[in-house]
Amino acid sequence: MLKYIRMISPFRILKKDASCKARTGILYTRHGAVHTPVFMPVATQGSVKALTSDDLHEVHAQCLLSNTYHLYLRPTTQLLKQLGGLHKFMKWDGSILTDSGGFQVYSLAQFRKISEEGVLFRSHHDGSKHLFTPENVIEFENEIGSDIWTMLDVCIHAKDPDKHQARQALEQTKRWAQRAAQQYQKTVPAQKITLNEDASFTVGNSLLFGIIQGSVFTDLRKEAALAMASLPTHGYCIGGLSLGETQQQMNEAVLAVTQNLPEEKPRYFMGLGTPVEILNCVERGVDMFDCVWPTRVARNGLVMTGQGRLNIKNACFRLDERPLDEDCDCFACRNYSRAYLSHLFRSGELTSHRLLSIHNIRFLTRTMENIRRAIENGTFLQFKENFISKYQ
Repeated sequence: MLKYIRMISPFRILKKDASCKARTGILYTRHGAVHTPVFMPVATQGSVKALTSDDLHEVHAQCLLSNTYHLYLRPTTQLLKQLGGLHKFMKWDGSILTDSGGFQVYSLAQFRKISEEGVLFRSHHDGSKHLFTPENVIEFENEIGSDIWTMLDVCIHAKDPDKHQARQALEQTKRWAQRAAQQYQKTVPAQKITLNEDASFTVGNSLLFGIIQGSVFTDLRKEAALAMASLPTHGYCIGGLSLGETQQQMNEAVLAVTQNLPEEKPRYFMGLGTPVEILNCVERGVDMFDCVWPTRVARNGLVMTGQGRLNIKNACFRLDERPLDEDCDCFACRNYSRAYLSHLFRSGELTSHRLLSIHNIRFLTRTMENIRRAIENGTFLQFKENFISKYQ
C-alpha cells in the first residue's frame, strides 16, 4: 500500500451557478492568484509566438503554459535552472504551468517508444535519444521552476478510438501517476501551503496536477477520474480530448470526469481554445483551459469577434475603418483599423502576426472575464446562449 503525504488544496471556490456545474474560483500559486475560469496562452518554448511578456500583461494573461519536452531539448532544463528558472529567463512574473511532454507521446509517435519504464524519444532536432520517465519529468519541471507540474501520461487519438488501446493507455497512465506522485513528494517533501486570515493561501512550493485519460469512453473516464482522485494532487488535467471527437463525445467525456472528482480542486482541460467549446466545458465544471489555436489562426489572418470569426485577408476589409471588434479593449482594436491590419497581413508584415495574436488572446481572456461575471450573477446559461447566438 503506497503512503503519501496529505495534500492541501490551494484552490478556493467563490461562486457556483445554481443551474449547472459552472463555478468561479481562485487558484493560488507561488506567483500569485489565478482567477478561474481562466484561459492560459501557450508559451511552448518560453514564448507565446509573436508576443512579449509586456503584451501578455496587456491582454490580462494570468497563467501561461510551457512544454517540458521542448524546454528539455532546447534550451535544456539544466540551463534554465542555472539561469534562475523559466520566469526569470523569459521575464514573466505571472504563473506558469508545464505540460509533462505526454502529448508529444501522441503527436510525435514516429519519434518514440513506450515501455513500462517511460518513453524513449528521438529528438526531432538532431535524432539524439532521451528517456522520459514519471520520475525524471518531475525533476525536469523542478529545474524549469514552473508553478504547476503535470504528470507523464499516455495520450491516444480520440477520433475512432480502439477501446482496448484506450484501456492500455489508461492503465499505463495510472501506474505512472503513482510513481510521479511519489517522486513529487520526494522532491517537495514538506507542504508549504498555508491558509491566511482572509481565506487566501500562501504557496511556497510548485503544485502537482494529475492527468486523466480514457479517450471518449465514459466508463474509462470515470475510472480514470476516481483513480486520480485517490492520489495526492492539487488539481486535475483532462487530457486526450479536442483531438477529433464529436462535440457530444467531448461533452459526455468531460461530464464523466467532473462528476467523479472532488469539488475542492481545479479541473483543467488540456488543449482547448475555441470559445463555444470552452463555454460547454465551463458548464460541466471545468476551470482552466489552454490552446495554441488563437495565435496559430491569427498568423493565418483569422480573427475572433463577438459577432463571429472574420478573415482579415478578405477584400471587404481593405477599406473598413472599424476596429476588429468594437467591444474589444485590446491594443490592436484601440489603435488600428481593419483596413490597416488587412494591409499589413497582405503585405507579409510580421507586425500583423503580433497585432492579430494580441487581439485573439484578449478576446479569450475578456470572454473568461465575462464568464466569471455571469457565474457570479447567476446568469451563466443565459450568457452562454447569447454569446453563441452572436458568435455563430
